[in-house]
Amino acid sequence: MCLILLSINRHPQYRLIFMGNRDEFLDRPTASAHFWEDAPNILAGRDLREKGTWLGITTQGGLAALTNFRNPSGRKQNAISRGFLVSEFLRNEGDPPKYAESLVRGSHNYNEFNLLFGDHRQLYFLSNRETEPRILGTGVYGLSNQLLDTPWPKVVRGKMAFLQTLSSEQNLTSEVLFEILADRTQPKDEFLPNTGVGLEWERILAPIFVASESYGTRSSVVLLVDFENNATFTERTYDNCNPCRFNEKTFEFNIRNSYEKR
Repeated sequence: MCLILLSINRHPQYRLIFMGNRDEFLDRPTASAHFWEDAPNILAGRDLREKGTWLGITTQGGLAALTNFRNPSGRKQNAISRGFLVSEFLRNEGDPPKYAESLVRGSHNYNEFNLLFGDHRQLYFLSNRETEPRILGTGVYGLSNQLLDTPWPKVVRGKMAFLQTLSSEQNLTSEVLFEILADRTQPKDEFLPNTGVGLEWERILAPIFVASESYGTRSSVVLLVDFENNATFTERTYDNCNPCRFNEKTFEFNIRNSYEKR
C-alpha cells in the first residue's frame, strides 16, 4: 500500500478504523480481496506474480499491512518479496513481539519496508529503517512510503480530513472514508519530498489518489472493527485508476464467522 490512515480507540463506535490505498503498476496481475483457498481464514487481495499481499485480516482478528519505503538507491535485485511479510504473519498469527524479533534479525533479506501487524486490539509498527518495533497506542496515524507519521503532503492532508471526520461523524460510514481516499489534490512542488525518483514521479505519487498512464491507485480498503469485535471490510478496485469507476466488495465477520455480504 502507499497510504494508510489508522485510528485506534478514537471513535465511540469503533476500536479500530483502517483505511488505505494500494498504488501499483497497472500491468501487475492482482486478485481482489477474497478468502484464500490455501488459507481459508485469510481475507486479502493477492499479488499474482509473487503470491504475497499488501494487506490482510484473518477471521481470528489478525491484521497486517505493508508499505514500501521509497529509496531507489538502496534497492536490492534479489531480495525476498515484501508481500510475504504480510502473508506469513497472517498464516502463522503467532506472538507479534516474537515475529518482530525474527524480522529484525532477517530484515536484510528484504528491500526497505514499513509493516503494521498485530490484531484488532493491539498493533505494532516495524520498519527495517529502524532498530526496534513500536507499539501503537490510542491515536490517529498516517503512513506512506517513509516512516510512520512522516509529514508528506498526502499524509498530512489525509490525517487532517480523517480527524475532522472522526470529530464530526458519530455514525461513521465507509462512504465518508472512501471520499478521503479518492482525493486527487495535487500539492505544490515546494512541499514534495525528494526521494530520488525525480520531480515528475514525485508529482505523480504526491496525491492521496494516484493516477497516471502506467501506475496508480488500483484499490482502496476501509476496515471498521467495533467494540464487540464486529468487523466490516470493504474493498474498491478501480477501472484504470478512476475513482468514479469501481467494483466493490464488502465482507463482514464477527471473528471466526465470516461471509461475503455483496
